[in-house]
Amino acid sequence: MSSTQPISRVALTKLRPEEVDPFRKRADPLTPETLADVAAIIARVRDGREEALLTIAKQLGDVPPSTIALPALLTPSDFSDAMANLDAEARTAIAAAASRIRTFAQAQRQSLHDVNLPVPGGHVGHRSTPVERAACYVPAGQYPLVSTALMTILTAKAAGVREVFALCPRPSQALLAACAIAGADALLPIGGAQAIAAAAHGVAIRRCDVVVGPGNRYVTAAKKLLTGTIGIDMLAGPSEVLIIADLATDPKLIAADMLAQLEHDGDASAMLVRIGDTDGVLLAQVEAELERQLATLPTAPTARTALAGSFTVGVCRPAEAVALANVHSPAHLQLLIADCQSVVPLLTSYGGLFVGPGAAEVFGDYGIGPNHTLPTSGSARFASGLSVLHFLRFQTYYRAHAASAETGAIEDLIRQTATLARLEGLEGHARAAESRIRSISATG
Repeated sequence: MSSTQPISRVALTKLRPEEVDPFRKRADPLTPETLADVAAIIARVRDGREEALLTIAKQLGDVPPSTIALPALLTPSDFSDAMANLDAEARTAIAAAASRIRTFAQAQRQSLHDVNLPVPGGHVGHRSTPVERAACYVPAGQYPLVSTALMTILTAKAAGVREVFALCPRPSQALLAACAIAGADALLPIGGAQAIAAAAHGVAIRRCDVVVGPGNRYVTAAKKLLTGTIGIDMLAGPSEVLIIADLATDPKLIAADMLAQLEHDGDASAMLVRIGDTDGVLLAQVEAELERQLATLPTAPTARTALAGSFTVGVCRPAEAVALANVHSPAHLQLLIADCQSVVPLLTSYGGLFVGPGAAEVFGDYGIGPNHTLPTSGSARFASGLSVLHFLRFQTYYRAHAASAETGAIEDLIRQTATLARLEGLEGHARAAESRIRSISATG
């Protein structure tokens, strides 16, 4: 530790830009042992149905060991009762967040348009159609995540999904109230890989077409193994944030935003990119702030564990910070710098972007509008956060006219199709195309 840094129990690992491996902390949590355990759970639920689901639920703590039957699905009447029993402040906060999330998701849906293009003899196009049934997984560790219920259920409903099931073990009254506001059709009070298997195979609930939402490694493993049987949103890993700061940034904000992500779990990570902090003054201030804030943070043990795997990088110019961010492809990318506007257009790979000191990432977590279910572990290179698109299918069509004045163009289409088919050695394809010549002659 340099002389500019205080003697502190918090010391972020310092790396040079060329030492940053964006996947250094991204060991795959889906070990062969985890996948084998989850595969066994899926098979038991698939083959043993409700009886097996109950047995697993008792073994894994979803229900008390004395339970003799699967808990009944919770329904909109249960949700309404929970809403009535919630205090006014909590109701107002949930309703306000729901309104912003719903408005954003509906705007996403309305931005999608059907396509209809003329082609020889007819039209081609696509239409976006929602799936019939979706399952929304809501983690329930120490506290069931009310915000995740809103983010997943509201987005499915905005997409037009007819029936939406929530999956959550031991749901709280606040979570049930969120289901009421979001419009869930029912809640299965079962969690883990067994809940994902139930949704995929129609056990205890009707078979779902898509399952979305974050979860632990067992939930993630179940989603991976059941892909193809059921649609999924993504394989989400531990939470992560990359913060770009400069010498004008308030170190209190940096520390607070880092800890907000690191308190999720011990595998979460934070990367601090410091522009122009050549002598380490900002780093020393951030480390001191981290220590100060940890002293009163109830989740400090978890955050400290995550801090051990977090790191910081010093760069001279904003362009270097941009390059690191684009390679790292974080779930959450925060710009806490004076000149944000010149940097934003250069950033190309992230789950969610938070621009300026006022744009706290936690506002995104709790319903500023865009979804908080984001791609992690570098998958923002090719994936997007949860949106209405995860609940939609784009179905294409070719509609031929009964008769057409475009005889020449249609004949060209037939000849070209037959030629391409014969290039591939598929004579049946060629003959199927050429058989249309007779119908053209009949209508010509």
